Amino acid sequence: MQQHDPSTRPETAEPVTLPTQRTPGCPFDPPADLGVLREQRPLARMTYPDGHVGWLATGYSTVRAIMGDPRFSSRYELMHYPFAGGPDGPLPPAPVGDMTGMDAPEHTRFRRLLMGKFTVRRMRRLSERVEEITTEHLDAMGRRGPGADLVEAFARPLPALVICELLGVPYADRERFQNHAHTIMDMDAAPEERYAAHVGLQEYMAELVAAKRAVPSDDLLGDLARDSDLPDEELIGVGGFLLAAGLDTTANMIAHGTFALLTHPEQAEALRADPDLAPGAVEELMRYLTVAHTGIKSALEDVELDGQVIRAGESVTLSLEAADRDPERFPDPDVLDLRRKATGHLGFGHGIHQCLGQQLARVEMTVALPALLTRFPTLRLDVPAEEVPLRTNMNIHGVHRLPVTWDEA
Repeated sequence: MQQHDPSTRPETAEPVTLPTQRTPGCPFDPPADLGVLREQRPLARMTYPDGHVGWLATGYSTVRAIMGDPRFSSRYELMHYPFAGGPDGPLPPAPVGDMTGMDAPEHTRFRRLLMGKFTVRRMRRLSERVEEITTEHLDAMGRRGPGADLVEAFARPLPALVICELLGVPYADRERFQNHAHTIMDMDAAPEERYAAHVGLQEYMAELVAAKRAVPSDDLLGDLARDSDLPDEELIGVGGFLLAAGLDTTANMIAHGTFALLTHPEQAEALRADPDLAPGAVEELMRYLTVAHTGIKSALEDVELDGQVIRAGESVTLSLEAADRDPERFPDPDVLDLRRKATGHLGFGHGIHQCLGQQLARVEMTVALPALLTRFPTLRLDVPAEEVPLRTNMNIHGVHRLPVTWDEA
């Protein structure tokens, strides 16, 4: 690596702004300007909407290095928001229990407590229940006849039922907390709306935690209420965090993944013909779509990286979607290939903040996608692809609706 005098700033090109405009007709591709930057300047100076001048990382090796480096903080109050229309001034600290906005040692304390609840073995034990839920919803779609919004009929209720069962949340309450979770993720929602949604979710979890304290139950929240020394405030926060995290990302991966497969019929047919492709297909779809597309870190000290010096206090925006399309890491990255070895993708993050529930998400997608394609072998879009409404201004990319149809058996 080229050495620089840490007392001087290396010469850089004019700072960029974060590209967010996706190319019409390319619903699965990152903004094209991200690819241009990745080829020219994988670590570029960036001007943030509040005037802060920090950095934008687009190259795979650069993004991954920053995500795994403890010299970069995940604390919200140290960050500058990279998207237009965000809050004025500094971000507030992470709510209690929100692990994405914590650094060690606080993050370590929560992570260690929860890791035993999300082991691969425990998640695999849920597979049978995931299969039952999947079959129930596909049968219900079949009974209603051709034509459905796959988001409402399948992609959203499946992970909602599973996370409710895991946490011990009454499924009858799902609409209440799903609405809150959706608003929290909506970057177009007014700050006061997002705050109200967070408060609403916390109020719901407070009621649930009180019930768990009063009557012990054999589920994740019941375990934490009985066996951990978490005070109510932290248990409420962790429960709300896990509930919201377990709903939106997986639902959008199922819906957006189906959209991708239906517009790549040769890939859908490969998975339909060989369900054993499913585990690798999930990894490739996670890479290809990278629905959790953007992260933010802030330097705690001066860090030299890629021949640049990132100063303490500067924010770095991480384009995970650009990194997962880096041809230096994934040959022909813009091609969806379910037989690709896509290990190492950043769809679940990297480092100490790598998705805690990734094994559960893998189980859900590995079961759901081949089952859907097998149950409805003639499944197809019911509108032109360009008319599918995309979630373009959300923290999690995906679709608002996915109208599909099929032929009667």
